[in-house]
Amino acid sequence: MVHAFIMVEADAGRAEGMLPAIESLERVVTAHIVAGDYDVVVELDAPEVYDVLETVSSGIQPLEGVADTRTYIAMD
Repeated sequence: MVHAFIMVEADAGRAEGMLPAIESLERVVTAHIVAGDYDVVVELDAPEVYDVLETVSSGIQPLEGVADTRTYIAMD
């Protein structure tokens, strides 16, 4: 099992509106709007690293209002 954190930068005023779509993705464990350099932190579990990348590239990045993402794979 691969555990990952996805940092999402949203266009101004868009984070709250995209949160339900992110939370509905199959591999998403939790998602939170946060203050800081990014607007949403997404935690997900997937069978393989490829599945993490697929969730990000096909599920999160295409959402309207997503400006950028960063993926961090947990090493423990």
